[in-house]
Amino acid sequence: MSTVEIRPIAAADFETWLPLWKGYQDFYRVDIDDAVTRNTWARFLDGAEPMHAALAYDSGRAIGMVHWIFHRSTWTAGDYCYLQDLYVAPDVRGTGAGRKLIEHVYAQAAAANCSRVYWLTHETNATAIQLYDRIADRSGFIQYRKVMP
Repeated sequence: MSTVEIRPIAAADFETWLPLWKGYQDFYRVDIDDAVTRNTWARFLDGAEPMHAALAYDSGRAIGMVHWIFHRSTWTAGDYCYLQDLYVAPDVRGTGAGRKLIEHVYAQAAAANCSRVYWLTHETNATAIQLYDRIADRSGFIQYRKVMP
């Protein structure tokens, strides 16, 4: 693998980003409505939104994506950073691209004076967990959710 470059998304990147976004959905066996996908893309491009995205490139090919959200916390004066979505193409997993995408988010969070970067993964995502255990600490918290009608 040559040098991986991480770049913030631009309006012209939709068609480059979309296959990665669809790959992420396939991995988690979900199908997010196209209207929601378009709305999410618009939020990434709106400077007033706390949502952000970047793409990883290798030799001109987009090989990964990451999305993150800055939000307030009742525990700190500064924001937290939630790394919401991370995806690397299957043929380049284990090459360092995922780590570079996370480190990009770390840098963005530091620049925004966030006190924490955090994320979730599914308990069966063993490959990702191996990376996450090397670059962050498990919080010990268990997520609960209720899907609203």
